[in-house]
Amino acid sequence: MLTGLSVFVVCVAILAIGYFCYGRLAERVYGPFGPKVMPAVSAGDGVDYIPLPTWKVFLIQLLNIAGLGPVFGALSGALFGPAALLWIVFGCILAGAMHDFLAAMMSLEHKGANLPELIGRYLGPVAQWTMRIVCILLLLLVGVVFTTGPARMLHGLLPEVSVMLWCGIILLYYFLATVLPIDVIIGRIYPIFGALFIFMAVGLLVSMPFGEYEVLPQLDFFTNVHPDAHLSIWPMIFVTIACGAISGFHATQSPLMVRCLPERRNMRRVFYGAMIVEGLVALIWATVGLTLRNVLTDYTLVEQGGKMVAHAVGADASAVRATFMQLCIADPASAVNQACTDYLGSVGAIIAVIGVVVLPITSGDTAMRSCRLMIADMLHINQEPKLKRFGIAIPLFAAVIIISEIDFGIIWRYFGWSNQLLSCFTLWAIAVLLRRRNRWYWMALLPALFMTTVCSAYLLCSPECAIGLPVGVSTWIGVGLCVLALIGFFRIRRGCDSLEK
Repeated sequence: MLTGLSVFVVCVAILAIGYFCYGRLAERVYGPFGPKVMPAVSAGDGVDYIPLPTWKVFLIQLLNIAGLGPVFGALSGALFGPAALLWIVFGCILAGAMHDFLAAMMSLEHKGANLPELIGRYLGPVAQWTMRIVCILLLLLVGVVFTTGPARMLHGLLPEVSVMLWCGIILLYYFLATVLPIDVIIGRIYPIFGALFIFMAVGLLVSMPFGEYEVLPQLDFFTNVHPDAHLSIWPMIFVTIACGAISGFHATQSPLMVRCLPERRNMRRVFYGAMIVEGLVALIWATVGLTLRNVLTDYTLVEQGGKMVAHAVGADASAVRATFMQLCIADPASAVNQACTDYLGSVGAIIAVIGVVVLPITSGDTAMRSCRLMIADMLHINQEPKLKRFGIAIPLFAAVIIISEIDFGIIWRYFGWSNQLLSCFTLWAIAVLLRRRNRWYWMALLPALFMTTVCSAYLLCSPECAIGLPVGVSTWIGVGLCVLALIGFFRIRRGCDSLEK
C-alpha cells in the first residue's frame, strides 16, 4: 500500500517524465517551423529585443509565470482533497506546459508577436479584438492583484510599514521595470529573486519528509472534503488551481522571453520546462495544504466587517486556535507563514516567505511590461524612444491605481475568469494551426475542449455567477458549447491564414 510520501514522490517523478517524454512529443508535433535567426538577433532594439543567456531567460520565464497561483491557488485547491494532486500533475503535463511551449513557438514563428496578434491570425479579427481587450484587462488585473497581495504579506513581516506604503513601493518598481530596457532591472535582479524562490521550494521539498507531520495522511482522491459542501470538485478545482496546471496568463508572458532567447534549440527547455517547475511548486504547496489540513496554527480567527481575519496569538494558551484549513480560507498569506515556520523554523520562514512574496512581484512587473507592448503593437507605436514608452505606461498605471479601489474579492474573481478564458482561446488557436499543417492537432484540441467545458460550467454554476445553475445543467450546457465549437473547428478552411500565404 502506497504511503503519502511515496505518492508525493511518484507525482514528482511523473512531472519529470512528462518533461522528457511529452515535451519532446510536443516539439516534434509542432515541427521545424520558425526563423533560423532568433528575433533577439534579427530585431534587436536594445529595449525589448535583447539576447540574454539561456539560464537567465529560463529563470525570468519561471518567475514571470509563477505568481500567487501555485501557492495560494494550490492551498485553496487542496481544500477539495487529494484530487488537487491529480489535476496539478496531469493538467501541467498534458495542458499547461504544452500550452505555454506551443504558444511560445507560435510567437517565435511570427518574430515574437504578442498573443492577441497570434490569435487574430488563426481565429480571425473578432477573436483578435476580443483577446486584445481580455488580455489588456487581465494584465491590468494582474498588476492590481500582484500589488496588493505581496503588500499584505510584506506588512505581515514588517507591521510598522503600512500596506499602502508597500503598494506604493511595489508600483514604483513595476513602473521602472515596465519602461526601462529588459536587461537593466529584470535581467539583473531576477537572479536574486530566483535564489529566494529556489530556497523556498527546495526548503519545503526537503523538509516535508522529515517534519513531525505525516505527509498526505488522507489519500481518497475522489472524495470532496471541502468545508463548503456547495463547492463541488467539478468544475471548481480546475479554476481554483490555474497556475500550476494551466493558465492563460502564461501565454501573454512567453513573447517577452521569445524576444530574448538566443537559440531556438532551447525553446522546449525554457517554456515547457518552466511550466513543469511551476507545477512542482504547486504540487509542493498542495501537499503542504493536505498534510497540515487539521493541524492547529498560531493564529485565531476574528470576525471583522463580515469577514474572518487572522490574528497571531503567540504563546496564549487560552486562545481558540484556527486549523490550517480554516487559515487557508480566511488568510492564505498567514497560512504560508505558518507552513514555512513549521517546516523551516523562524529564520528559514522569513527567507521562504520573502521567496513567496517574490512570485507575485516578478509576475506583476512583466504583466505591466506585456501590457505596454500589446498596446504598442496594436497601435504600431515604436518603443525605442523613451517618451513613447512613458506615454503608454503612465495611463496604464493610472488605471491600476483606479482599479485597486475596487473590492479585492471582486477583482480576484474577474482575474480567475479572464485567465482561464484566455487559455481556451490560446488552445483553440494552437489546434487550428496544427490542423492547417496536418500535424497531430488532438494534442491541443482535447485540452481546448476540456477547458471550454470547465470555463462554461464554472461561469454558469459558481456562487459568484448571478445565474447559479445546478452543476449538472451547467456541465451539459458546457458540453453543448464544446460540440458547437468542434463543428466550427472542423469547418474552418485550411490554409486561409493570411500570414502563411
